[in-house]
Amino acid sequence: MNAPISPASPASPADTLRTALAGLLDGLPPKQATQAVDRLIANYRGRTPTDAPILRDRADVAAYAAYRMPATFEAVRSALDALADAAPEGWAPGSHVDVGGGTGAATWAVASTWAGERPVTVLDWAEPALALGRELAGAEPRLKAARWQRSRIGASLAIESTDLVTVSYVLGELTEADRASVVEAAADAAAQAVVIIEPGTPDGYTRIMEARERLIAAGFRIAAPCPHSAACPIEPGTDWCHFSARVSRSSLHRQVKGGSLAYEDEKFSYVAAVRFDPVPPSARVVRRPQIRKGQVLLDLCGAEEELRRETVTKRHGPLYRAARDADWGDAWPPPSAE
Repeated sequence: MNAPISPASPASPADTLRTALAGLLDGLPPKQATQAVDRLIANYRGRTPTDAPILRDRADVAAYAAYRMPATFEAVRSALDALADAAPEGWAPGSHVDVGGGTGAATWAVASTWAGERPVTVLDWAEPALALGRELAGAEPRLKAARWQRSRIGASLAIESTDLVTVSYVLGELTEADRASVVEAAADAAAQAVVIIEPGTPDGYTRIMEARERLIAAGFRIAAPCPHSAACPIEPGTDWCHFSARVSRSSLHRQVKGGSLAYEDEKFSYVAAVRFDPVPPSARVVRRPQIRKGQVLLDLCGAEEELRRETVTKRHGPLYRAARDADWGDAWPPPSAE
């Protein structure tokens, strides 16, 4: 088991990022921030040509980062946690390239998952996003030396060889041909692992499945979320595999969405593929567990390449207690209950 950094640590990257984001909107009128976020949400994802970034200036980027970066961070960190659990004991990436990383949420997630410093490169077309990402990274010692490099994300993408490549919330912005090129470039560059994250929608899941097939064809093995590298057992068009990460809502979140809850759930789909032999779980919880009187219903994707429902009751003793604590996306059964 790897030794990830505790998010509760006073000096953790998660806390540092939260503090840095809180100061982004100082001096920006709340109405202007809200209008910027509304416009960017309507236009940013999936409608922008690769050579025409919609993040026009620092105000745009600051509003978008303050609104979206916490959710992206939590989704990527959840995917990386699953990769860390499936990797050999003591494994950590020695270097990292984040493709289409914008303000760098994935770089913060990597720093939050594995201790130590490593060379980091963030590639993105939007110069204002890179500039703000560089500014934010100045608050985290392990990211101060990161390179923020302007690059088209598409057919002409060139990635230096690196241990880990992340591609988060990017494929939906690209044409089908560019998506294929980006995944192939990531596979060619990654010496050890590729992690791709997309929104937890049917379309996002479809893009993840396409990327998964390309990575397997390139010789990778699936480390997460699937407990196998065979075909997905979900019948196309009937359902989609996705997970959820809890995100603390900022005042900007509540302002834009008109909600009062202190949190929201970010739905995402992902694949983590590796060149080494992973140790995937026996099964993974693929829906929110249903807790009923004296029993817990778990929907699982198993190593035997099928979906199944498992009912865990009080007579199962420690396994029942583990089932009551199980969450959507968790490995099953947990090592402590095996």
